Amino acid sequence: MASKARTTQLYRRAIALAESTKLSSSTTTRQLYHQSRTSSPAQIISRQQKICSKHLTSASTPQLKSFSTSTPLSFAKKSSTLPMMAKEDEFILTLSCSDRPGIVHAVTGFLAQHNQNIVDSQQFGDPTSKKFFMRVHFAPADIAAGNKMSVEELKSSFEQTAQSMAMDYELTSLGKKPRVMIMVSKIGHCLNDLLFRQSISQLGIDVPLIVSNHPDFEPLAASYKIPFHHLPVTAATKVEQETRILELVKENNIDLIVLARYMQVLSPTLCTAMSGKIINIHHSFLPSFKGAKPYHQAYDRGVKIIGATAHFVTSDLDEGPIIEQNVVRVGHALSPKELTLEGSNVESNVLATAVKWVTERRVLLNGHKTVVFN
Repeated sequence: MASKARTTQLYRRAIALAESTKLSSSTTTRQLYHQSRTSSPAQIISRQQKICSKHLTSASTPQLKSFSTSTPLSFAKKSSTLPMMAKEDEFILTLSCSDRPGIVHAVTGFLAQHNQNIVDSQQFGDPTSKKFFMRVHFAPADIAAGNKMSVEELKSSFEQTAQSMAMDYELTSLGKKPRVMIMVSKIGHCLNDLLFRQSISQLGIDVPLIVSNHPDFEPLAASYKIPFHHLPVTAATKVEQETRILELVKENNIDLIVLARYMQVLSPTLCTAMSGKIINIHHSFLPSFKGAKPYHQAYDRGVKIIGATAHFVTSDLDEGPIIEQNVVRVGHALSPKELTLEGSNVESNVLATAVKWVTERRVLLNGHKTVVFN
């Protein structure tokens, strides 16, 4: 039965591919139907590829002539002044400043002057704070003409424009993956989720180390070949432990710290030293149910919605600027254990989304709030 189901699945897949590439539907369908009755799955795949290849190479339309059979369902692009580029040739510029006329003109004019092509641009003027925010993804218009510039050269050239409008800005290369330190205690669903997403390139980050006040997840770190630092902490050793954390940040050139259910309150000293560079996941839809066992509190109150909040860490506990939130509806029949499971899924998704947005330079601080270009 499993073999028959697999054969039927392959047959349907072949029909879909035939239709998507505008092959002769009647002839192809008869061929594939016969295969589904008389051939093994491996034979179907082989014949399907031959049929598609034959029709694609003989197609008369320009689109089908340029079809790449080595990469399924991808079409070759015509030559242009924008060749395929490596990530290190693309850049992200983020900025904020007092709102005024001419900011977009100044930025786009600078890019045009340096022969840079805008891939994507987003901006927002906040009428309350009177501040302007912008994110621009750009790349050289023609590398072949020798117009490639390094991120350092671009920064140096942009400095005059930035100073003229009192901009706070960052200019980074897409070729440089943000280096993220993950911190965890004894609850590992968020850590496990982040490591898996990073391993399959859903998150464009490097994780050079994991830090924990407990040894529980050293085997998980080892399975990903990531160094694990066990730094136990007590009230008497907190200063020493956080000093070591800052040393690890410097030694590993860390860009961002992610608290993946790290159940220790960070000192104001550490929060200040890494201001805007620490993300936390809070196990509730703020403000609600602070402290231990939040899902038991939710159960006792009979809530109908539970959620999670990812935010930047400040010295005020769980009060930092919010990056992302999400909720899920729950019923009265769920036990505290089942509520915890539902909440864990939300926490993992919210934290992963926040890490993605921050490391893609989509999140800008706006006082106690954030601007998110997602």
